Amino acid sequence: MWAVIKKELKSYFTTPIGYVFIGVFLIAFSVSFYFTVIGYGNINFEYIYLSLPTILVLAFIIPLLTMRSIAEERKTGTEQLLLTSPLSITKMILGKFISATIIVIITEICTLMYFAIICHYGIPHITTALATMLGFLLFCMSYISFGILASSITENQIIAGIISIGFFIITWVLPDFNENLSGFSFINMFYKYTQGQIDIADTVTFITFTITCILLTITFMQRRKSVK
Repeated sequence: MWAVIKKELKSYFTTPIGYVFIGVFLIAFSVSFYFTVIGYGNINFEYIYLSLPTILVLAFIIPLLTMRSIAEERKTGTEQLLLTSPLSITKMILGKFISATIIVIITEICTLMYFAIICHYGIPHITTALATMLGFLLFCMSYISFGILASSITENQIIAGIISIGFFIITWVLPDFNENLSGFSFINMFYKYTQGQIDIADTVTFITFTITCILLTITFMQRRKSVK
């Protein structure tokens, strides 16, 4: 599995994908920082994560990490090598998932420079900031796992990306159509973390969804292997 992680991380940083993800996210984060912190004069680090520019950009850049994960292997014909390699499909999928998650963690670490700037002007709520970063990571992990699942059902990267973006937007706007569907909105669950609340039920939901998507991807790939 570590070989897959190293391979994927290398591919992220030997191509523009990793740099584009981190760069675009930090640009959106900077815009959010300007409007929420400098514009309004507050010192709430968590508001930057939940602001519209940050969330909107996130919807489009997470698929950058996931849409090529399996779809590209299938399109280039290297999927057959993966399916017949000694490495188990479970380790292969987990390696791809973990490597994409590491990119998100690196990006989160980069955002701490904004926290340092805020500390220069005041004393932000450290526990709330940490809860927000935890919630953001769980949120991204759920989105990544779904993106990899979407990539496993098509050989077209663009289609995989569109499916992921569509899923993100649908879960985002569900509460606008029916308040009873708010429990299915990952944005609503993430919002609680930005209030300093680490809700056990929401944490379990994020983790369960992530594991379910990974298991579905593994099952789908196992079936493809059995028919090869």
